[in-house]
Amino acid sequence: MREAQELSEATSQYHAQPLEDNLFEWHFTVRGPADTDFEGGIYHGRIVLPTEYPMKPPNIIVLTPNGRFETNKKICLSISGHHPESWQPSWSIRTALLAIIGFMPTEGHGTIGSLDYPSDERKALARRSVSFHCDECGGIAALLKSEDEEEADAAAARRKAEEEMKEIVKNVAFKGEERTSDEKESTGEKSDKAAPPDDGLSDEVRERKRLSLAAQQKFRERLMQRQGKPAAKGANSQSSSGTAAARAAQGDQRTPGQRSAARQQQQARAAARQQQREDDRSTIYDYLIVILLAAIAAIVYRRFALVADGDDPTTAPLT
Repeated sequence: MREAQELSEATSQYHAQPLEDNLFEWHFTVRGPADTDFEGGIYHGRIVLPTEYPMKPPNIIVLTPNGRFETNKKICLSISGHHPESWQPSWSIRTALLAIIGFMPTEGHGTIGSLDYPSDERKALARRSVSFHCDECGGIAALLKSEDEEEADAAAARRKAEEEMKEIVKNVAFKGEERTSDEKESTGEKSDKAAPPDDGLSDEVRERKRLSLAAQQKFRERLMQRQGKPAAKGANSQSSSGTAAARAAQGDQRTPGQRSAARQQQQARAAARQQQREDDRSTIYDYLIVILLAAIAAIVYRRFALVADGDDPTTAPLT
C-alpha cells in the first residue's frame, strides 16, 4: 500500500502504520503541538478505513486521554466518516494526522467527540501521556523520533508540516463549529438555505414524511371527487394553479435544494397519478370478474334447478 510505504518512517511529529493482520485499521501516534496545553504530550489512536477508501473518509478514534477529544469514540471532523459529503479523495492519512494535531488547541464547542478540559488538567494529561501503552503497539513514546534526532532537512520538513496544519485548520471544520445564520448575517453573508426544523428527524425521514402526507392529501382529494364534490376539486385546482404561479414567479430565485425538492414533489405526484390509474384499472377488472362469477353461478343454479324438476334436457327422451 503506497501510504504505508510513505509513512513507514516515523517523524518527530507523527507516525502511522496499518496492523499486520488488517490493512483497514491503522494505529497512529502524534506529538502535541508546541506552545499549547498539549506540548510535551504524545497521543495514540486508531484510524479505521472503509473498504471504499480513498473514495470515502476514514473514522478517527483517539485512545490516549488528552482533554480535547473523547477516548474510544469516533471524533467528528469534516475529514472523518461523520461527513462523507465533504471528504476529498485527494486527502490521505497524513492529512488526517496533521488535522488532528492542528485542531488539538482549538475549542470543541460541544461537537461530537470533543472535550473542553481546563488548561491545568490538559497539561497534566500531556505529562502522563508519554507512559501510555497500546496493546498492539506497546509503549508509544518510542514510536516517534525525538526532535533532537532530526537533521536540518527534517526540521525544515517539520516547519512545512506546521504550515500545512494551519492550512488544514482553515479548510477542515468540526461539526457544530460552522457559523450559524445569525453569525453570517452579522458579517454580511447570506445563508443559502433555511435552517431545518428542530424536530429530531433526519432530512431523509423528514422528506419521506412530507411525501407521505402529500400522498394522503391526494387520496382525500380523489375520494371527494368520486363522492361528487366538485367544490373540493375546484379548490384543489385553484390551489394547484396558485402554487404553479408562485413557482413561476420564483423563477431562478429558487436554490438548488428547493428545485430538487420541487422535482421530488413532481415525481411523487406523477407516481400518485400512475398508482391511481392502476387502481382504477384494477377496480374495473374486479367488477368484470364479479359479473362473470355471478353469470356462472346463475347458469349453475339454473342447471341444478332443471335437474331437480326432472327437466334436464340432456336426459329427456328423443321424439
